[in-house]
Amino acid sequence: MAQHGKKYRAAAQQVDPDKLYSAAEAVKLAKATSITKFDATVEVHMRLGVDPKQAEQQVRDVVVLPHGLGKNIRVLVFTAGESATAAKEAGAEYIADSDEMVKKIQGGWTDFDVAIATPEMMTKVGRLGKVLGPRGLMPNPKAGTVVPPEDVGKAVKEAKAGRVEFRLDKTANLHVVIGKASFTEKALYENFATLMDAVKRARPAVVKGTYLRKVVMTTTMGPGVRVDPTEAQSLEV
Repeated sequence: MAQHGKKYRAAAQQVDPDKLYSAAEAVKLAKATSITKFDATVEVHMRLGVDPKQAEQQVRDVVVLPHGLGKNIRVLVFTAGESATAAKEAGAEYIADSDEMVKKIQGGWTDFDVAIATPEMMTKVGRLGKVLGPRGLMPNPKAGTVVPPEDVGKAVKEAKAGRVEFRLDKTANLHVVIGKASFTEKALYENFATLMDAVKRARPAVVKGTYLRKVVMTTTMGPGVRVDPTEAQSLEV
């Protein structure tokens, strides 16, 4: 097992591993214990009281964080005609309206962060599953990335504004980015509160008992800060 360096150990000493911190305290600590020279990403990891093997207990949704993610989101849109113009006007970096672009992606090119598609383009997009799927870039109606032509502009703007998808993994955990360590405490707190509200709303109707079992906030390479799950579920957006 790799040994942690001096910076990590010093940061970890500021965090009580047995304490459940309030959201405001967790945000403050996460910023204070960020140890990277670059602007670290702030992440939230959650353990849910659901069975990921059951189809009716899946947790998946999208949320637009009020303060974005602190980086330029590169958007590619599979569309053509008027909606292609709308996509460009909304800020999309790439328009995939030809077989040439499809072949480029088939060859392994994925220099974009979000892919959006209109329904009529999904026959072409379907051929790219082996490339886009493993990278989490495959357009999907549930994720709000397959939209009718008239909604393309809105979808692009939301993606660039800080729209994030959260999806249950095989171990009943969610892993979601909520911003950068350089964000103000207020901005991170409001992004976190918005995320928690969305996770709460996404609770499957069949789930009984404790839904939110564990919440940890951390920065890239920084120590984890445990957040009180009860308080996290009651945050006001």
